[in-house]
Amino acid sequence: MTHKSIPTPDSFTLRIDGTDVVAQVGQSILEVAQDHNIGIPTLCYLEGLTPWGGCRLCLVEIKGSGRLLPACSTLATEDMDVTTTSPRIERYRRTIVELLFSERNHICAVCVSNGNCELQTLAQEMGVTHVHVPYRYPTLLVDSSHDGFRLDHNRCVMCTRCVRVCEEIEGAATKGVGGRGIDSMIINDLNEPWGESDTCTSCGKCVSVCPTGALTEKGTTFADMAKRRERRELLPYLTQTREGRR
Repeated sequence: MTHKSIPTPDSFTLRIDGTDVVAQVGQSILEVAQDHNIGIPTLCYLEGLTPWGGCRLCLVEIKGSGRLLPACSTLATEDMDVTTTSPRIERYRRTIVELLFSERNHICAVCVSNGNCELQTLAQEMGVTHVHVPYRYPTLLVDSSHDGFRLDHNRCVMCTRCVRVCEEIEGAATKGVGGRGIDSMIINDLNEPWGESDTCTSCGKCVSVCPTGALTEKGTTFADMAKRRERRELLPYLTQTREGRR
């Protein structure tokens, strides 16, 4: 991304972490922060996909507001004063990561994504060494019905990246969310086994954008998982291509 320091007719100035920065009209706080190399942790966000604001890891403080707001889905406005890190924010983020670990079965030592898992990386960066809430230990299904891919609900963090890439980039809309609240699950079509889907194109985009070991290619090794990060860089290009065809 290009660092912008001079306002234009389509830009304005706001303050992030005590520094005045220039934003473009229509940008979110997260996009502005990324333009200026200001780090804000994310999990459900992925450039090229519509922001969802579900994981809440990108919560920031805005002067004048008593509540924390998601940077990915909050538009930047002129003269806004944003704080991206504080004891309060860090406490919230660590708690969110702990809850994600406790909600399902993220046993890193036996996961093919060990070392290439965004949830694991976030925990390391935030200093999460223990989970202070009770584990749920749910017994969830592993869908291996597809010839090339596998869906392990035990490792899913419900970021919905797979749902959005399937609909917005591939145009298949195979994946969706079934259930409510803590019982939500990623489903295929009308909650059918993945291998029986009539809409899946087997493109593998959902697997490429999954931040954990929930979606994997059959026969994948630990070393193969590192290639995912490279494939994710295709998303902005694919999005531009899709928009150009409209």
